[in-house]
Amino acid sequence: MSRKDLSKDQRDQLAKLADLPDDQIDTFDIPEAPAENWAHARRGDLYRPLKQPVTIRLDADVLAWFRQHVEKGGGYQTEINRVLRRYVTEQERRRS
Repeated sequence: MSRKDLSKDQRDQLAKLADLPDDQIDTFDIPEAPAENWAHARRGDLYRPLKQPVTIRLDADVLAWFRQHVEKGGGYQTEINRVLRRYVTEQERRRS
């Protein structure tokens, strides 16, 4: 795909569209994507979830296991997040 610069008129039209409130943008002719289109969707490689610092009590042996078995290049907290995210995703799939 090639990338072309927008004309002044096109940039003006985009600016006007960006200034409109969402409820004033007519999307009637845009079809909704069927749910099955999302079955194999995945987040892009650049997706970075919002992190929220929390205090959580973990069993000492569980924490020690993650600290010892962390994959090279990642921290134990990242690995705990990966495991929890996989669990949450599986639970969401079962409920839908």
